[in-house]
Amino acid sequence: MPPVPQRGGPVGPSTFDKLKMGAMMGGTVGTIMGFVFGTVQIFRGGAGPNGIMRTLGQYMLMSGSTFGFFMSIGSVIRSDSSPIATEAFARAQRRTFIMAAERGFGPRTA
Repeated sequence: MPPVPQRGGPVGPSTFDKLKMGAMMGGTVGTIMGFVFGTVQIFRGGAGPNGIMRTLGQYMLMSGSTFGFFMSIGSVIRSDSSPIATEAFARAQRRTFIMAAERGFGPRTA
């Protein structure tokens, strides 16, 4: 079965795709930072009544969700692009077009 023909040029990621990507990146970075800060806090002040794993998990979850939320909003706000940037993206996605050399250039034949 042949592929479905596309209308127009290549299209970039949608706004929802950018939202998801920002949330995943922010959640990952926030979780790692929550692990680091939670570990330092547990070493300094102890785990408390919840225990080590629950306290560390709370730090990681809160930090990851907060940073992921703000990163997703920031990536959607940043997705407003100018027509110049959209055109540059479309040009970068096109297939290259190689033309044959004109007569007179290249090796000489007798």
